[in-house]
Amino acid sequence: MADNNSNKFYVYTLFSLKDKKLYTGYTTNLNQRLNQHKNGEVQSTKHRRPLKLIHCDLFINENDARAREIFFKSGFGRNELKKSLKNTLSTLSK
Repeated sequence: MADNNSNKFYVYTLFSLKDKKLYTGYTTNLNQRLNQHKNGEVQSTKHRRPLKLIHCDLFINENDARAREIFFKSGFGRNELKKSLKNTLSTLSK
């Protein structure tokens, strides 16, 4: 199977060590996007640093990735994400 970087879509969740809240986003270049968050270049997270990557999904279809991001940003999706990461969140929230 060929590895084609142009067909990778990431949905990721960051945990703010400052305000203990989650941020979910979408990108095609995870390393670059995480560096943007780290460097304060993302308006929605620049005042919430430091941030920790706690979850990431990889998709080969952009529509599937966008749908997953929207789901995680919905009330039900956010609750499901928190349930699946309960041990991680418990450790980080201390």
